[in-house]
Amino acid sequence: MTTQKIEFENSSGNVFADLGLDDAEELYTRSALGAQVVTILKEEGYTQAEASRLLGIKQPEVSALMCAKFHRFSQERLIGFLNKLNLKVTIQISRHQRGEPFQQVSIAP
Repeated sequence: MTTQKIEFENSSGNVFADLGLDDAEELYTRSALGAQVVTILKEEGYTQAEASRLLGIKQPEVSALMCAKFHRFSQERLIGFLNKLNLKVTIQISRHQRGEPFQQVSIAP
């Protein structure tokens, strides 16, 4: 039996940057915001019809959101959804340190 050496590379923390995508920071932020919206909708047990009314969007848009098609929504729109779910969004600006992402999303308990 031969052993195969598996090589791996540490992630930067942003899979989109690791893939070399030009808009990696924006994609990361959208995915983090969108994932939080989906998490809250699921935790609260909203149906797609209820989520549609609450978020003020059509049911097909809720379906896209629930299927993680976050590229269809701007960051501002996703933040608006979080606000409609009674969540506060805080934007913090600080000096960039080498090796860290330029955009970062933190979820507080």
